[in-house]
Amino acid sequence: MVWKVIFSTFCLVFVAELGDKTQLATMLLAAKSTSPASVFIGSAVALVMSSLVGVLAGSAITRIIPPHYIQLGAGVAFVVLGILLILGKF
Repeated sequence: MVWKVIFSTFCLVFVAELGDKTQLATMLLAAKSTSPASVFIGSAVALVMSSLVGVLAGSAITRIIPPHYIQLGAGVAFVVLGILLILGKF
């Protein structure tokens, strides 16, 4: 295992999820539930499973498309979405 990759991935995902709609939904579920531990377990398993899908998809896609094209495509997609949000089209 490469600890630098683990640490940077943790930091990126942790910061990206703060204030996310998923975290807000989890807070609402915990507020309504009589078992916050169950909400934690359910949300933790969901995050792990969605991360697994991302890792598997990323590994499969990079076998077909070189990583720099994927980065370029992601960058273009974020810029386009940003422009659409600014223009109120999204």
